[in-house]
Amino acid sequence: MPAEIEYTTLSGISGPLIFVEGVKGVGYGEIVEIRDRSSEVRIGQTLEVDEDRAVVQVFEGTSGLSIKDMRITFVGKPLEIPVDRDMLGRVFDGLGRPIDGAPQVITDKMMNVNGLPVNPWRREYPRDFIQTGISAIDGMNTLIRGQKLPIFSGSGMPHNPIAAQIARQARILNAEEEFTVILAAMGVKFDVAQFFIDSLKESGVLTHSAIFMSLADAPSIERLITPKVALTLAEHLAFDEEMHVLVILTDMTNYCESLRELSSSRGEVPSRKGYPGYLYSDLASIYERAGRLKNLKGSITQIPILTMPSDDISHPVPDLTGYITEGQIVLERELFNNSIYPPIAGLPSLSRLMKDGIGEGRTRKDHAEVAAQLFATYAKVKRIRALASIVGEEELSELDKIYLKFGTTFETQFLSQGYEENRSIEQTLDIGWRMLSLLPRNELYRIREEDIQRYYMPQDKVV
Repeated sequence: MPAEIEYTTLSGISGPLIFVEGVKGVGYGEIVEIRDRSSEVRIGQTLEVDEDRAVVQVFEGTSGLSIKDMRITFVGKPLEIPVDRDMLGRVFDGLGRPIDGAPQVITDKMMNVNGLPVNPWRREYPRDFIQTGISAIDGMNTLIRGQKLPIFSGSGMPHNPIAAQIARQARILNAEEEFTVILAAMGVKFDVAQFFIDSLKESGVLTHSAIFMSLADAPSIERLITPKVALTLAEHLAFDEEMHVLVILTDMTNYCESLRELSSSRGEVPSRKGYPGYLYSDLASIYERAGRLKNLKGSITQIPILTMPSDDISHPVPDLTGYITEGQIVLERELFNNSIYPPIAGLPSLSRLMKDGIGEGRTRKDHAEVAAQLFATYAKVKRIRALASIVGEEELSELDKIYLKFGTTFETQFLSQGYEENRSIEQTLDIGWRMLSLLPRNELYRIREEDIQRYYMPQDKVV
């Protein structure tokens, strides 16, 4: 169908959706231009085509539109955005339009926001360590270049400061390629958006970063396109410009809420908690755009952030995210209430690729052993605390009391650190050894004797 033909055969409006009758030659995912009585243009996308009927989602929302006055044009191609290296240092809305007062970037390079399919054989296994400067991540739940490692948070917990701290501090050790950060924020309040902008600007990181903001007062349907727009720029920078790109997506729960709203408007049969049955595949289409490709130097690493309703890790959004991604960083309410920052839980958190990105030549030879021993020891602390709550601390053995002391010190000195504190991996491992030196040597059963001889500290040197 020629792009210049306009349709006025609209049959209805439902939430962010409009229904068009009598269409021909329209494809799924095709971009649509919607003009109202004042000829103002809104952008939409074809969601469904059934014979001569099309369902279109409007990114800017349908508020103020009338069936009688609308004209619809199908442009014959999917949504594309201009991409260029000059987009770094800029702030855009959820559709990739500048909101920082500077003009649109002029470039001939246009890319499909849905991404391009990647042959799994072309993927390179992630192995390179990314230093975030946060001990709870670097030491025990290491982030690897090309990995997708989500942060599971809860209402009121400091996931935004943690995301900003990672964006400021993250770097790849011994890498020659340029490192950059792309932040996509969906459904955030204005003060949160300004916090991210100010944080990156003050630290100088904004000059080699790009921010995409879909604010809370923007149409909720816009949130569905925001992460795709951000990842499209990331793919250009990684695979065309050979850069290492860290993409932070917050809040994926808001994204899923918009997807549920869209599904409800379409009259689809709901699945768990009202979410559509294709929630898993939709999330996978976003998360799987992370990774490395053979014979290309660039890479995309993802940190999706999602808030768990009622701190429920079995909620569909964190549950399905955990199946797709390679681990998770879990924020713990108890640590947060005890003023521990960052309140990263020691036991539920996990990085499945950690073992392949640490050790001699990458971080330090003793890294894996220290992490394993810290995990095992902290797990024993949790069991002893549960016992002490029943029988009382005075009934515990002397060894159990040592473990309790370890638990408190571990939380206040290893897990806890300042918002501006940027620890190297060597500092993190040294602090880990200081924690382990609180224990008798024979309790370090996950560490080789040669490393105990080298790093174990005398009791008079342990703070």
